[in-house]
Amino acid sequence: MKKSTKLALLFILSLFCGGPHSNITAQHTTVPVKVGVVVDYERWVGKLGLSCIEMALSDFYAFSGHNYKTRLLLHSRDSKNDVVEAAAAALDLIKNVQVQAILGPTTSMQANFMVNLGEKAQVPIISYSATSPSLNKKSSYFFRATKNQTSQLKVIASIVRGFEWRQVVPIYVDNAYGVGLIPFLIDALQEVDARVPYRSVIPQFATDDQLEKELHNLMTMQTRVFIVHTDTSLGSRIFAKAKEIGMMKKGYVWILTNVMTNLLSSMDSSVFQGILGIETYVPETKQLEEFRVRWKRNFEHDNNSKINDSDLNVFGLWAYDAAKALAIAIEKTWSNESFVFKNRNVSSNSTVDLETFGVSQNGPQICKTLSSVRFKGLAGDFSLVQGQLQSETFRIINIVNGQGEKGVVGFWTPQNGLVRDLKSRNSSSENSSAKANLGPVIWPGGSTSTPKGWEMIPRNGKKLQIGVPIKGGFNEFLAMTHDPNPHNPIFTGYCIDIFEAVMKALPYHIEYEYIPFRLPNGSSAGTYDDLVYQVYLGNFDAVVGDITIRYNRSLYVDFTLPYTESGVSMIVPVKEKSSKNAWVFVMPLTWALWATSGFFFIFIGFVVWVLEHRINEEFRGPISHQIGTSFWFSFSTMVFAHRENVFSNLSRLVVIVWIFVVLILTQSYTANLTSLLTVQQLQPTITDVNQLLRNGDKVGYLEASFVYGILKNLGFHESQLRMYKSPEELNAMFSEKKDNNCIAAAFDEMAYLKLFLKRYCSKYTMVDPTFKTDGFGFVFPKGSPLVQDISRAILNVTEGDNMKKIQNKWFGTQTSCAEPSTQLSSNSLGLESFWGLFLITGLSSLFALLIHAAIFFHGQRHIISSSNSDQATIWSRIRLIFRIHDQRDFSAHTFKETIAVIEPSEHRQGSNNSVHDVVETIANPSNMPSPSSYTSHSDQSDFASSPDEYGNLNDTTSTVELTFRYQEIPNTSDVIHEIN
Repeated sequence: MKKSTKLALLFILSLFCGGPHSNITAQHTTVPVKVGVVVDYERWVGKLGLSCIEMALSDFYAFSGHNYKTRLLLHSRDSKNDVVEAAAAALDLIKNVQVQAILGPTTSMQANFMVNLGEKAQVPIISYSATSPSLNKKSSYFFRATKNQTSQLKVIASIVRGFEWRQVVPIYVDNAYGVGLIPFLIDALQEVDARVPYRSVIPQFATDDQLEKELHNLMTMQTRVFIVHTDTSLGSRIFAKAKEIGMMKKGYVWILTNVMTNLLSSMDSSVFQGILGIETYVPETKQLEEFRVRWKRNFEHDNNSKINDSDLNVFGLWAYDAAKALAIAIEKTWSNESFVFKNRNVSSNSTVDLETFGVSQNGPQICKTLSSVRFKGLAGDFSLVQGQLQSETFRIINIVNGQGEKGVVGFWTPQNGLVRDLKSRNSSSENSSAKANLGPVIWPGGSTSTPKGWEMIPRNGKKLQIGVPIKGGFNEFLAMTHDPNPHNPIFTGYCIDIFEAVMKALPYHIEYEYIPFRLPNGSSAGTYDDLVYQVYLGNFDAVVGDITIRYNRSLYVDFTLPYTESGVSMIVPVKEKSSKNAWVFVMPLTWALWATSGFFFIFIGFVVWVLEHRINEEFRGPISHQIGTSFWFSFSTMVFAHRENVFSNLSRLVVIVWIFVVLILTQSYTANLTSLLTVQQLQPTITDVNQLLRNGDKVGYLEASFVYGILKNLGFHESQLRMYKSPEELNAMFSEKKDNNCIAAAFDEMAYLKLFLKRYCSKYTMVDPTFKTDGFGFVFPKGSPLVQDISRAILNVTEGDNMKKIQNKWFGTQTSCAEPSTQLSSNSLGLESFWGLFLITGLSSLFALLIHAAIFFHGQRHIISSSNSDQATIWSRIRLIFRIHDQRDFSAHTFKETIAVIEPSEHRQGSNNSVHDVVETIANPSNMPSPSSYTSHSDQSDFASSPDEYGNLNDTTSTVELTFRYQEIPNTSDVIHEIN
């Protein structure tokens, strides 16, 4: 209680003497307000906090608050670094002293119980060093004048992601302070894809033997990145022991959380060489510099001891600011009334001391006022949001040598993430590399190269034990030979070359050796599933070979990315497809294409007939003649032998497009027919798995392959399954037709089947179905850090030229056999290859018909409109339109020329009669000769046989003009009369 008496005397003197700027006695102008302080007198954070609280009140009332009506009277208690003592001290202050607020305690465990006392008595508890994230949730009367522990987690996660560490082990003390942070830490690490394979929980009072045992346990693990979250005393012991057993050497990574880093100056920093720490950043100001000098002078005077400037850490600054904030809040709360406690209603027979203390009547108002206090403090901006200071900037420090020299490698801000200095701007903080955004780091052991964060621990302590399967065939993938020493096998093959190329592509070196998976007699020790399971059992560090990635295997081990194509397919023999039959000429085209082509031949004939019928005598005559002419014209275009002339431009458009289509069809037909008659055609003997099941055929599978399980699931009986070991044996099983081992098909992975077809491509082919698999991969234990690095190296190898060289080495460059898909494709051309041509033909023909119809209706509109009587039916109008369309169109240029040469010059005297006859014929179409008679006699009797009969061309002009003048086809009155 000596410390408390001293503070009380100082306060009484201040009442009578006043501050340095006061001219009146304080006893008439100030009101004392009792405030408790609970700290650990023997711990540095307690000594530092109490000294800073005293200086804060002295400075505040001497300068800023000399006009305040209230004065805080401190009553301090020693918690003796014990939870019970801290609770007893708080109870004494609340019950006996009746303090209005308590500054402290220093630890989260002590605060955990004091918070409940403050809630009962409505007394605010203000801690400057209790950082547990769970404290604020307990009471509205608890204020954390420090940063929440969880505010540093984004900094730690950014460092882990930036250095690409994938596994982290937290080491924490087994109390509320240590355990409270871990769930939040794991969540933050998971967000950056970092795993926590193990949690190292250290008892608060662990012995040296316990520490050594746990650290040795950590050494046996692959992870080399550790995050330490303990108090300073336990943390110093952990690092001292780690240095002793060799865990502070090259390859290890140690990261200290915020509280421990802030207190490094109070610990023996010689054991922390190479660590990274998360330190609260406090900007250097003139006010802080002056305070540091005064604090050092006062502390050395009061304690008769020498200290360093660095001993003043951020917890002392937070204590200073917290005391100042409380003084401001008390002053704002006071309103000419005393601060009193009201006794609670308890039973007179109650013997429980916790029920007898009173309740502060000013506590709720003090809490409300304290939450609104804002000022620029020594540690930065002071503002209690939801009862705690807000996180801002952190500094990443590095202990560069054994003398504890501290180096700053970077900063972290909420806006920019990791940056080298506060003036830097990192626009891509979420994905940026710590190597680029931080300064150089000295790692444990004095290394400057970034640790990879893990170390592969071989089973024998020297080299990785790589299990390799024993195969009897397909030696291109994997084969085992012996040097003169029979106990030293040599493995070769495609899989081995890929693995060795991948290991060379890693950014670090790993020693390994191949161990065959075999029995003492040299035979295979089991299936591939058995070999993979050996990794799970710990008998191998990895497995290399033609191991397919399968779901059931992934339950026990981790696979790398695949390095071969995937899939299980079926291979069957092929037979020659006979093409020597009487109907081979129809095989080049499918039936759909034949039918479509025939339809369009008829359709084009019809379109040309419609367009030419009124103007072209070759498309007139009896119905049978017209049909025959139309079909003859259309089908003769197939061999380009059509003789009929077409006069309409629309007809010519249709014919040009159609001839182009016919040209492509005939050429394609000719080429495909030639192929059918000259090229050997092969087809598979089996095309479907169901066909095998229906016939009860035997099928083959590779020895020790998972394909056996696929076949059983498909429904194959055990008696139908035959095993083979090599390509030669598989070929023999297909060839022996009468043997019991004869098979109709074989199932295997694509890689094996392609190698088999390379040798026997003329005899076999692959057919559907293809069952999905993930290809070959390398096998490692669950959680192995090698998986990610090797997978990345596989991508590097497979995308480069090295992959092509390895493939050419073992499988050759090319084969003389055609691709199976080429041999087995359909030989008939289908409609899907020509539908575009037919579409163009159809559209152009319809377009021509529409234009023709528009011209026709426009030219005959006066006749059609004259027939619109009430008695005329729709059918009669349609008949009229067809009758008009059936007549010749003498306005066409073809008939103009005909009429112009009817009368030769030597019959000029009879020209009037001739013209009269022509006009009469035009006026009365029934008098016109039939198309057949016209066709038979026009060039012998109706027309002159020589140009001399025409006379002068000018003499015939009147005849042609007269023809146009009297052209009325047909006689409208007669047609209308007939309709009516």
